[in-house]
Amino acid sequence: MPATRTWLKTPLATFTANDLDARGGLVLQDGLIVEVLAAGQQPSTPCGQVFDAREHVILPGLINTHHHFYQTLTRAWAPVVNQPLFPWLKTLYPVWARLTPEKLALATKVALAELLLSGCTTAADHHYLFPQGLENAIDVQVESVRELGMRAMLTRGSMSLGEKDGGLPPQQTVQEGEVILADSQRLIAEYHERGNGAQIQIALAPCSPFSVTPQIMSASAELANKLDVRLHTHLAETLDEEDFCLQRFGLRTVDYLDSVGWLGPRTWLAHGIHFNPDEIARLGAAGTGICHCPSSNMRLASGICPTLDLTAAGALLGLGVDGSASNDASNMMLETRQALYIQRLRYGAEKITPQLVLGWATKGSAQLLGRTDIGELAVGKQADLALFKLDELRFSGSHDPVSALLLCGADRADRVMVGGKWRVIDGQVEGLDLKGLIADHSQAARQLIAGV
Repeated sequence: MPATRTWLKTPLATFTANDLDARGGLVLQDGLIVEVLAAGQQPSTPCGQVFDAREHVILPGLINTHHHFYQTLTRAWAPVVNQPLFPWLKTLYPVWARLTPEKLALATKVALAELLLSGCTTAADHHYLFPQGLENAIDVQVESVRELGMRAMLTRGSMSLGEKDGGLPPQQTVQEGEVILADSQRLIAEYHERGNGAQIQIALAPCSPFSVTPQIMSASAELANKLDVRLHTHLAETLDEEDFCLQRFGLRTVDYLDSVGWLGPRTWLAHGIHFNPDEIARLGAAGTGICHCPSSNMRLASGICPTLDLTAAGALLGLGVDGSASNDASNMMLETRQALYIQRLRYGAEKITPQLVLGWATKGSAQLLGRTDIGELAVGKQADLALFKLDELRFSGSHDPVSALLLCGADRADRVMVGGKWRVIDGQVEGLDLKGLIADHSQAARQLIAGV
């Protein structure tokens, strides 16, 4: 029996992340897009299922390329509401050090559900906390991703430079290099899927210049090269970080990155704000990727990523919500809107269009993760889709549907599909007890702050 073909028929509008005309809709089969129909076109053969999409704007599933799922437990915590990055981190590290497997599972599920409801189908998480009892943090996250039916790039983060050696993190959050590398190899062997349609992938992600040693940076780069996985870290987020690198290593951030073997197309960096023109040219020539995290950068007053300078130089660019303690939300549509507005402050209204930033959130983000099977509406791509309705009060009187998603502040998808399977229907995550999850997660958040 041939698999059922589904026609998402004549949508209200589409954003394809390419030049294709999809006004006639999409035909899906075996979890893939098999036809992209221009205005007035019909499927080449009859479809067993037809979904009338006339009220929906269809986008490729959004792709979040930097997050810290565990931080959903410490959103809007009063002691850090008005702090910049370094004091913010120092205040939160001791709280985060109390994380348990149960709390991490709840935090991850909340982050994923929130992302999914915002139209996000693939998320990269940067988990670098492995206190005693949480050595299998990534395994915990794998289970949550599978339960929600999303795709994820789970990065095995690390911190190896504690306070006593001049780093920022407290000693109870730091691991030895041998432990980090052994667990990295185990996770890649156990979970990393290759090729089109991969659900779980693993990358190596020493946390930042101020929390890991140059030795673990170099060793991670060698291991990633040997096992053909990607590399991720925070870089050039704040001027404090730049000062740290100059004082400790005698190098600016990009020089440091180069010195440990990270300047190349395998690497994508979170934030990438404080680069000079020479560094931007070097990043572009190396094909290194940058994840722009506008909400977090505004919340912590870190600065504005030079997006157009980076892409003009040849660097890849995607978007990320960053951690839910510096964004306080895990919503990719709102993040895309934020990118539109903050980048207009830097480059002007004419250059930063809704289509450009939606491209960063889809195809651009896919490129950061090294994926060519997601992020676009095209034949052969995964059927990862986000469908939005424009029937709420906020959209009344809007005229251009794609622009309206960002300008009028869409924040919740009506339907979301991953690999041809509906994961969100009528604005609800399939099979998820959302009220129960919120109750359990809220209790876990209170307990984490209280230290019980």
